[in-house]
Amino acid sequence: MTRILTCFAALFLSLPAMADSSATAEAAVRDAVKAFNAAYAENRVDDYFGYYADDASLYFYGARQTVAGYHEEWEAMVAAGGRVDRNELSDMQVRVLPGGEAAVASYFIDYRMHGPDGAVTSTKAFETDVWQKIDGAWKVVGLHYSEIPSSD
Repeated sequence: MTRILTCFAALFLSLPAMADSSATAEAAVRDAVKAFNAAYAENRVDDYFGYYADDASLYFYGARQTVAGYHEEWEAMVAAGGRVDRNELSDMQVRVLPGGEAAVASYFIDYRMHGPDGAVTSTKAFETDVWQKIDGAWKVVGLHYSEIPSSD
């Protein structure tokens, strides 16, 4: 009986520490999501791609993409004069998985881009990122981006 009570006491004493750890991880992921999207909005290509794990699973515009291929495409677009003008997030939700080493972040995006040809594209989208703490840093290991059809 003493062992059972000791186990329960240890469990109840560790619950606040686990909750605090989860809250700390959630805040860190929120900060990482904001920095990741700010780098994108500011056309800081190397900073933006620094948030991706090399083998991340990416899904944009109806197809899987590799990080290397996406990076190459994005660098070429910026080098040719294209740029992101706006990448505003709203309704961000972050869920930390048990253990505090992985999290899922989802949010809406209001996006505008100038293509190299001068064409302006405005889009609303929904994005879900899977983040994992790798070597002490939060990295995107999975990303799913879906445009929201215009109601016009």
